[in-house]
Amino acid sequence: MAQTEEFGEELADFVRRVAELKAARSVPHDDLPTVLDTAIFELDHVADQLWPWYERLTATGTSSTPSADRQEQQLLKGIFQRLPLPVALIDRETVVRRLNFAGTNFTGVRAGYATGRPLSGFLAHADRAAFRSQTAAVARGDGDRSLTVHLQQRPAVPVHATLTALRPSGEPRAAVLVVLQSAGARAPSAEGESGPVPDLGETTRHAALMDLLDAMTTALLSDPAKTRAAVLERAARVLHGRFADWVVADEGAARLCRTTVLGPADQRDVGAEDLEAQDPAACPLVVEAARGGSTALQVRPEDPDAFGRDASDAPVLVRANVTSLLCVPLTLDGAVQGVLTLFRTGPRLAFSMAEAQAMDMMSRHIALAMADLDRR
Repeated sequence: MAQTEEFGEELADFVRRVAELKAARSVPHDDLPTVLDTAIFELDHVADQLWPWYERLTATGTSSTPSADRQEQQLLKGIFQRLPLPVALIDRETVVRRLNFAGTNFTGVRAGYATGRPLSGFLAHADRAAFRSQTAAVARGDGDRSLTVHLQQRPAVPVHATLTALRPSGEPRAAVLVVLQSAGARAPSAEGESGPVPDLGETTRHAALMDLLDAMTTALLSDPAKTRAAVLERAARVLHGRFADWVVADEGAARLCRTTVLGPADQRDVGAEDLEAQDPAACPLVVEAARGGSTALQVRPEDPDAFGRDASDAPVLVRANVTSLLCVPLTLDGAVQGVLTLFRTGPRLAFSMAEAQAMDMMSRHIALAMADLDRR
């Protein structure tokens, strides 16, 4: 089966190259000899390589090799999961196939959540390109690699990542085994960090959400605001600090207007004035929320340009070190009144589904307060 898949990939590449040659027929007359030479080369490739390969496949059949013993596979899986070092098995695009127990403790990411997502997405933005490049090099057989990276949730702790290629049986492509080790004497562990008992922590977070809902309702009902922008500013001040490091408010839907930007007082890389000067129409997340009216919750945002760029043409999410975000439309009876975008940065816990649900409830209250001004 692996040979058949490899032949199929090679044949697909050949078809793409033929399509390029067809498109090259429009080149100037003087360049046609080069195109002709290339076409002859491709024909030789079919005659000398693809056709004999096809004959071998049809002669031997495509029956797969006997599978490995099931008990042996279970043993190897058990060893992988219980290795004392954080280990991940990824593909050439850094997508996680397996993450062992030590890896979940080290990264603070559940194995079920990590599987199917790029491991590079759990790293600081500055390290992602280098990690993807080194992974691709190892996967194509350029030898083992090692580099220092930083987890996005703990950017101050350097992590050594060692990469080596593996060829799982019955698979046409190589996988990459990644071993993560702290540069310090003690590996950071999500379990080892001091924190509340899980049940108590959940209760505390729920109580904090109830307090936030109460504070928002009180702010909207006491001393009603005179303008829609004032409603947004009042809501943003309730959310700022206690719920999000950054709060950005945009009024409208078809024509968005930025009214309020609140950020950390000690933010050095990007200031509130950078986001105030930004055109909301240049922020894909905001435009999509205003157009579709659906909340977006992202943890470790993959697209650095999702919130546009600042005046220096740098991605806002990268400069602000955003680790999670909520982009919430303020909707009433299907009509969008505005959009609130919330950022959490650095080591702060990511937004949860419960927090997104609470924010969705508050968004309706804010939209009601804005619509009430129009009825006066």
